[in-house]
Amino acid sequence: MVGIRFLSHTRQRLPTIYSMVTPCAKSAVSVIRVSGDKAQYVYRKLTRRDDVPRSRQACLRGLYNGDNELIDRALVLYFKSPGSFTGEDVVEFQVHGGRAVSESVLSAIGSLNNRDQDVEIRMADRGEFSRRSFLNGKADLTGLEGINTLINADTEAQRRAAMGSFTGRNKALFNRWRDIVIQNSAQLTAIIDFSEDSDFADEYTAVMAEVRQELMWLRTEICNFIARVTKASIVENGINMTLLGAPNVGKSSLLNQIASDDISIVSDIPGTTRDIVSSIVNINGYKVNLFDTAGIRVDTTDPIEKMGIEKAFKRIGSSDICICVIDGTQPLPLNVLDLLKSSDLSGSEIIFVVNKIDIVDDSCKLSKIQQYIGNNLTGCKICFVSCLKSTGIDELMTVLTGKFKTLTQNEENEDPIIVSDRVKEILEKDVLYGIDQFLQIQDDMHDIVIATEHLRYVIDGIGKITGEVIGLEEVLDVVFSKFCVGK
Repeated sequence: MVGIRFLSHTRQRLPTIYSMVTPCAKSAVSVIRVSGDKAQYVYRKLTRRDDVPRSRQACLRGLYNGDNELIDRALVLYFKSPGSFTGEDVVEFQVHGGRAVSESVLSAIGSLNNRDQDVEIRMADRGEFSRRSFLNGKADLTGLEGINTLINADTEAQRRAAMGSFTGRNKALFNRWRDIVIQNSAQLTAIIDFSEDSDFADEYTAVMAEVRQELMWLRTEICNFIARVTKASIVENGINMTLLGAPNVGKSSLLNQIASDDISIVSDIPGTTRDIVSSIVNINGYKVNLFDTAGIRVDTTDPIEKMGIEKAFKRIGSSDICICVIDGTQPLPLNVLDLLKSSDLSGSEIIFVVNKIDIVDDSCKLSKIQQYIGNNLTGCKICFVSCLKSTGIDELMTVLTGKFKTLTQNEENEDPIIVSDRVKEILEKDVLYGIDQFLQIQDDMHDIVIATEHLRYVIDGIGKITGEVIGLEEVLDVVFSKFCVGK
């Protein structure tokens, strides 16, 4: 498998590498991985034993440094080549998670490096274990990028979006696209090879029309895939949600309720929040960038407060969801509602939250608020809550989750797909570009060679995504530079 992606002599020169594969912090257990043709040598030197454990069978061993001092007792796992993550011999030492223990084991492994005796052992670079997995044919680039995305997933929505690459669904899809283009390219190539045959020349128009139809369908499918990837950027980067309203209506209290943390100052003094307070929260599996803005008082003369209000409306304009908080005990803030009506909030979903319903003495007042908003700001959801009593908060969270789902799913209610920026760029600049160039070709027999070249460009582009192309060194540098050292 190595020969497919890299020359075999390159593999022979690869040093044995080692690294922590768990965070460098105090923990119950730390794992240190060694990969390469000297992995068994490292095991024997550290354990002072000549035997090698059976592959995939755990054993307890003492680990010793160069002075024959016991460092720790470790659970050791040996994975014989090619049945390991990297495709090489791999040894993993599971040691106690103290920093001193881990550093001592790493130091003991590093001290075994001796080029004079043809023993080359060094610390792994970022993503180097994954890189070797790719070079040895154990995984494709999309699958490895999927692992990295999965590791970095903070929410359930991000985890689900990463599964397409992690499980190989995306690879299968890309390979299917590639096969379609190859088959159509083969049809055109046959016409070129037999261009002197009058029968083939007569069939050119029909074949070209068939290929064009296939490529138009493929273009639509790729565009739909990119649209799902674009939706996933909201999942990956977070949904921007902003709270606004008049001073002292309970915005900060609502922020603390949603975030389940006292991240905003809460007081009875109007205008306490002068600047934007932000927090990243996980709401029912969705990453949300939550912003609490300055209270909006149109008649304020305070220059600092005015600046805060200006910042608030700038933030609202770039938000996916805007929550307008209203004090149910006070007259309806028509000035705030007028500002909302006159502002460009076309890209923002507006939800009205009427707060302090626990002390509203006239239930008709709430009905009037609902009626006014319904008549003047159509299509906006209204929720009634008490931040003090936590009344209605669960209902609000349900409404928000529904909005999050709408923002992140496509019209077919399919989950978004997270792929790397590299993959998206290749799809847009190589694959779609090649298809578009092909579709611009006229039905002229003389253009058939150019047409096949455009299809070759598409095939090579998809190959770059999965790694099935020659000359990958620059591509690999980009991919694995984003990985952690232990991966």
